[in-house]
Order: sequence, then C-alpha cells, then structure tokens
Amino acid sequence: MSARLHGKVAFVTGIGTAGPGWGTGKAIAATFAREGARVFGMNRGRESAAETLALIERDGGRGELFVGDVTSGVDVERAVQACLATFGRIDILVNNVGCGGYGGVVEQSEEDWDRVFATNLKSAYHTCRQCLPVMLANGGGTIVNISSLVALRWTGHPLAAYASSKAALHQLTRQIAMQYARQNIRANTVVPGMLETPMVVEPIRRQYGDTYEQVLEQRHRLCPGGRMGDAHDVAWAALYLASDEAKFVNGIELLVDGGMSCQVGA
Repeated sequence: MSARLHGKVAFVTGIGTAGPGWGTGKAIAATFAREGARVFGMNRGRESAAETLALIERDGGRGELFVGDVTSGVDVERAVQACLATFGRIDILVNNVGCGGYGGVVEQSEEDWDRVFATNLKSAYHTCRQCLPVMLANGGGTIVNISSLVALRWTGHPLAAYASSKAALHQLTRQIAMQYARQNIRANTVVPGMLETPMVVEPIRRQYGDTYEQVLEQRHRLCPGGRMGDAHDVAWAALYLASDEAKFVNGIELLVDGGMSCQVGA
C-alpha cells in the first residue's frame, strides 16, 4: 500500500455485509484504512460492521462505528458529530448504502418505492447536508457516491424505483460537484455493473436454493469478460476518486462494469 489517503478521515456508510464475504462498503472501508485513512463507518447493524472494523484493526488501521439509520436525518447528524468528536474532521464521504426493489411502476407498491428512494437517494442528501459544511470548514473534501449500471441502461429486468433513484443520485452528484468546485470539494460517482457480492448472492441463494450457483454462472456469462466484478473492483475505483490523484476529476460517472455498457442491448 502507498498511503494514498494518509492523514485523511473517511466517513463511509454501509460498511457491513448482507452475508459472508466482501460487500462494497466492507471493501471500501478496509481499502481506505490500508491506504492510511481513519475510517468512521455508519451502519444499520452492529455485527457485520464489527467484522469490518476487526479487519481494519488487524491491519493496523483505525476505525470507528456508529450504529444508525442513514434514512434518518437525526441519526446522520449524530453520526457526523460523533465522527468529529472522534477524529476532528471529515475529508472523504462515501455514500455506499443501497437497496433494490424488483418491479415496474405498476407492480411496485408506493411503500416500496418510498423505501428504495429513502435508502438510495435521501440518505445521500442527509450525509451531504451534514458533511459539506464540515468540508468547507476544512478547506475542501471529496464525495464518492456508489451507484449502479441500471441508472444508465436497461439491464433486462424491471427495476423502476432502483434505477430511478440511482439516476437521481447521479444528478445530485453533479449538482454538488458544480456548486462546490471553487471551494475545493469534488463529487463523483462509481457505477458498478454486475457484481458477485453478498447483496447479490444472498437473495439468489434464498430464491433458487441448491441451484443458485447455476444462476450465478449465467450472470458471469452475461459479462463481456465472462465474469462478474467483485467488491474490491468498486473499492479501487472509489479509492482513486477519493485520492489526490483524482484532484482534477469532478462530476463524472466512473463505470466499473467490465465493458458491459458497451454491449448492444446492455
């Protein structure tokens, strides 16, 4: 590791996982810590996030956790204040929390629509609203939002709320990038394609039982290179955007999809 984030404090949401293995938040938190950042995680559950913190500490890093709901403005405000009390600053914000919701606008209930938008979009509003003043006081900072290829492309399944909420996240990112560019604050989006992470694998395992591996294999074959990406592919992209190496990169969508967006019909 090259200490690309030495001396920085990263506020990362969703550092736990939905099951065994590496989720994107877990990978981002661990990678940032290995690159020298002190990581303050916000997660709804304690157990899975505690595993992430244990990995950080095992590698000699420093991490702290606030258990709370990112869709709650009160919880987010308390989390940011706890981060400031612990580390004194916030240089990097990573909005990693997300949830899906299958169906089009006819099939999806209003309650499910609101849940998806609250998790995928309003949570970023809350964190940015609390962290931007802190970054301004620090003289700058960077925001990395984790989105999805479905924000840009039809991927073969109706995901109206999920796709719409992630597309809105892109525009929120651009708005922040332009409004705060002269205050030395950058905002960018990582756009993953098909990933093999617990958030993907566990629902497939529950739905298909003993045949779930066949479904995963089909998903691998859909990717141009014959395999899905993993959580670390997203983490390395987020690291680049969060680092000073990307100091002239602002308001972009960085595709991490193995080329899937180049395919006809993708």
